Amino acid sequence: MNVKQLKRVYFIGIGGIGMSALARFFRENGAIVSGYDKTETELTGLLEEEGMNIHYTDEVALLDKETELVVYTPAIPKDHSELNWYQDNNYPVYKRSDVLEWITTSLHALTVAGTHGKTTISTMIAYLLRETGFGCNAFLGGISVNYGRNYWHSNHDVAVIEADEYDRSFLKLHPDIAVLTSMDPDHLDIYGTALEMENAFIQYTQNIKPNGTLIVKHGLQRVDELKGAYIITYSLDNAEADVYASNIKEKDGGYTYDLSSKDWNIYGLHLSIGGLHNVENSIAAICACYIAGADDEKIKNELPGFRGVKRRFEYVYKTGDVVYIDDYAHHPAELAALISSAKHLFPARRCVIAFQPHLFSRTRDLADGFAESLDMADEVLLLDIYPARELPMEGVTSKTITDKMENKHHRILSKEALLDYVKETPLSLFITAGAGNIDKLVEPIKNILEDKA
Repeated sequence: MNVKQLKRVYFIGIGGIGMSALARFFRENGAIVSGYDKTETELTGLLEEEGMNIHYTDEVALLDKETELVVYTPAIPKDHSELNWYQDNNYPVYKRSDVLEWITTSLHALTVAGTHGKTTISTMIAYLLRETGFGCNAFLGGISVNYGRNYWHSNHDVAVIEADEYDRSFLKLHPDIAVLTSMDPDHLDIYGTALEMENAFIQYTQNIKPNGTLIVKHGLQRVDELKGAYIITYSLDNAEADVYASNIKEKDGGYTYDLSSKDWNIYGLHLSIGGLHNVENSIAAICACYIAGADDEKIKNELPGFRGVKRRFEYVYKTGDVVYIDDYAHHPAELAALISSAKHLFPARRCVIAFQPHLFSRTRDLADGFAESLDMADEVLLLDIYPARELPMEGVTSKTITDKMENKHHRILSKEALLDYVKETPLSLFITAGAGNIDKLVEPIKNILEDKA
């Protein structure tokens, strides 16, 4: 299907972060875009401001019967009335991943997959390609702080796409340049076992176009099974990798460093955002941009302007007395990177983290890892599990995690009690983390901290 020639497109679940990027793509290309979502959010409000007609009740009378394409997210339940009406009346109905497949086959595609880091890396790639004048169409799984968007358009037929492993949707992509950050187990409700998830990531690399390049984190398991005409390994600071950072120094809550490899080097890079894991992310992103054809001197000049992704090690409030960081971390490895980076940047401060577990199945499957990671903080505040698409599971609660923790400075709080805690407790380094609706507390917490100052 020629996606640029479509005149009317309807989205079921238009407010999702990946769906909204596609909706913006079609709108930018001149199509009439409309859709349904269950909940009105800040993002759906922006889509409406951009000219998209959105409703929030599942009613067949409200859908677009003249649409040429229906796009839906796998999170939509099978009994959804609008989805069933379109299917019963033989409309062209496709998943979001199908549309991304069409885009990757028609454009020069850079895709980023892995259990961790893919949103930051894909956003950084897209930012650098845009700011260096190379240009790209960006389809991101987060909101760029620089632009306040998860999609932007370019006349250059290059696409940067975050490759989502949920529902195996990333296996439909056909990249020219593919990044693989990690293969840690997650979404075991979909994959069943860690081995099966690893198999999917290996299959992802098998979809790289002929003469394509795989950029993969150094030290991953089963590396011999990964595919790509050219394979480049990257690392934070391991000189055994093909590309890595050297001479890393902390500066103003960010870092200066050199990119080192056998064939090329970039000296004096500066990253303005925190987290050593983001230095590693930048090595992968710079490598992808360089292979795509961006000028390395322009990359160096533009990197300091990268402000990160909303809810990825985001400095919400920062004074001489208090640092408040918000992060999307919802996997044990992400929490470990978040806490260790924060404590590395602010070693003299007492680290308190408020974490909302996401999904009963993930909490059940990874409870040991969550406990180990959260033990790194000085104090841990847990909210109840955010269920998302799941029903409660007997015996699985936030206490499943605290029961395994060695750090006794922990408690389970309601959202209201968490706000009271922030009001009443002296804080120096505070973190909120999770992929559920804990983000709704970020602004109230910021306001409390400002009022206390």
